[in-house]
Amino acid sequence: MLNLFLCFLGITAFIKSCYCTEIYTESQDVSIVIGETAVSTFHVREPDTLNESLPIYFTSDNPDVITEVSNITIFNDTDFFNVVVTGKAAGHTTLEVITDIKDIDLREAFLRVTVIRSYDLWIVCLIVGWVYFAAWSLSFYPQIVENYQRKSVVGLSLDLVVLNFWGHTVYGLFNFGLYWIPQVKREYFNIHPLGVQPVQLNDCMFSLHAIVAAGFTFAQCFVYERTEGLSVFAWTFLGVTVTFLSGCVSAVLLDWMSWLTFLYQCSYVKLAVTSTKYVPQAFLNYKRKSTEGWSIGNVLLDFTGGLLSIMQMFFLAYNNDDWDSIFGDPTKFGLGAVSVLFDILFILQHYVWYRRDNDYEPVGQPVQEDEEEESNEIET
Repeated sequence: MLNLFLCFLGITAFIKSCYCTEIYTESQDVSIVIGETAVSTFHVREPDTLNESLPIYFTSDNPDVITEVSNITIFNDTDFFNVVVTGKAAGHTTLEVITDIKDIDLREAFLRVTVIRSYDLWIVCLIVGWVYFAAWSLSFYPQIVENYQRKSVVGLSLDLVVLNFWGHTVYGLFNFGLYWIPQVKREYFNIHPLGVQPVQLNDCMFSLHAIVAAGFTFAQCFVYERTEGLSVFAWTFLGVTVTFLSGCVSAVLLDWMSWLTFLYQCSYVKLAVTSTKYVPQAFLNYKRKSTEGWSIGNVLLDFTGGLLSIMQMFFLAYNNDDWDSIFGDPTKFGLGAVSVLFDILFILQHYVWYRRDNDYEPVGQPVQEDEEEESNEIET
C-alpha cells in the first residue's frame, strides 16, 4: 500500500512538472538607438497552474544601457505581457525575468538588448562586412588563374598552399560542428544559456568555399611544374597539429573531453596556421629576389578584406560602445593585423624591392635604333 502511495505521489509530481507555468519570448534579440523605445512581448504558457497572482521582476547585467523596467504582476488568466525597453546609452545588456517561485520555467524569459549610437553607421558596417566577405572570397582565384595561365607553380610556396588548406579544413570543422551538429549546439548553450549562435550560415558557406578553392590550388601543385617540395618546418607543423587533434579525438571517445572542446582546439590550430602560413612565401620571395608565380591579385584582395575587417571592428566598437570586442579579445584583432602586415610586405616585395624591369618598356630603346640607322647611312 505504501509503495502504491509513493508511486501515486511520483506520478503526480511528474504531471505537475510537465504542466508548470512557462514564461518565454519568441524574439530574444532587440536592437535600438539611444533614446528609442522597443516593445517586446512575453508569452505565458499554462498560466492556470498559478494559484492567484505572480509578481514579475526584471534584472539587467548592465543597467546603464537601458532605462529601468518596471515590475509587473501576472495572474492565472494572463496569456502574455509587454515589456517596454528604452535605450539610455550605447552598449549591450541582458534583461532577465525573475520570480519568487522556483517552479516557473524562465529559461527563455530574457532579452539581449543592443543599444547603438546610429543606424546609419550600422548600415555602413553591414556594407563593409559584405565587401570584405566578397574580397576574401575572390582572393583565392587570382592565384588559381595565374597557375593555369603559366602551367606552373614555380614561385608559389608549397608550404603556404598546404598550410592554407589545412587551416581552412580545421576551421571548417569548427564552423560546421557548431552550426549543424545538435549535440555540439546543446553543449554550447549549456555553457552559455543566454548566448547567441556563434556561427551563422554564411560562415559555413565561406569555409566550404575556402576548402574547395584552397584544395584546388593544392591539386594544381601536383599537376603543374614546380621546383620545391614541402619543407621540414611544414612537415613538423602538420605532424604536431595532426597528432594533437588525434589525441583530442581519442579524449572525446574516452569521455575525457566534449566535442565542443575538440572543436575549440580546431579553431586554435587555425589561429596557429594563420600566424605562420605567410612566412614561407615571404622567405621564398626574398630568396629568389622575385615575386613571379605569387599572384599580387590575391594579395591585394586579401589586403582589402583584412583592412575592411579591421575597420568594421572599430566601427562596431564605437557604435556599440564595446571596445572590449577589440582590446578585450586581442586574438581576432591581432591575427587580422598580422595578415594585413604580411600583405603590405608582399606589396613592397612586388612593387618596390623585387620589381621586374621587363614589365616596363625601356624608354631609351627608340633613340638607340635611330642612332644605328644614322650610322648605317653614313657607312653607305
